[in-house]
Amino acid sequence: MEYEIPGISQVEINTQQGLTFPRALRHFLRHDPDIIMVGEIRDEETARIAIQSSLTGHLVLSTLHTNDAVSAVTRLLDLGIEPYLISSSLRGVIAQRLVRRLCGHCREKIPPDRQYLELLKTAGMKSSRMYSEKGCSQCRSGYSGRLAVFEFLEITPSISAAIGAAQPEKAILQAAGSFRTIFTDILEKISNGETSFSEAQKIIFGG
Repeated sequence: MEYEIPGISQVEINTQQGLTFPRALRHFLRHDPDIIMVGEIRDEETARIAIQSSLTGHLVLSTLHTNDAVSAVTRLLDLGIEPYLISSSLRGVIAQRLVRRLCGHCREKIPPDRQYLELLKTAGMKSSRMYSEKGCSQCRSGYSGRLAVFEFLEITPSISAAIGAAQPEKAILQAAGSFRTIFTDILEKISNGETSFSEAQKIIFGG
């Protein structure tokens, strides 16, 4: 366990001793918990128990390895979970990535990159600001710490209906309407001088 938190009961998974995610979840449910945090949903059995827990009135938090928020729905489907169970239990998905934060002492304002301007246009955004790393005695690299770029997909009735009808990701995004994507968030953080375009390219282009 990385941290001991007062008021929180924790169990460290040990598959060699037979203590798996599903087994630990079943154990927790016998104690009527208020909130259940599952480190990661890796298989169908864990996913089913987590969903059944939420359907019986428990708030369940967990993680999935996907590229964005809407892909979490596809991941659960790939694990074998029926669409109606996902639409009935899922309340929201946060997708998050970490990027290096530009040092506030030495970052330099530079002319906007043409590729960056094209991406802004695609996102319907306007900005003439762009910053780059330099390096100073404070940071020695041009960067200082990290920051999160993220998106939050709230499962509204229209999104829930699309999921329940086994609609593709494109239809779910259409149902989301003015959903703020991780793509928009990273472009805004570039414009604000929080990170550099070269750093953001790892997320935008998967580099």
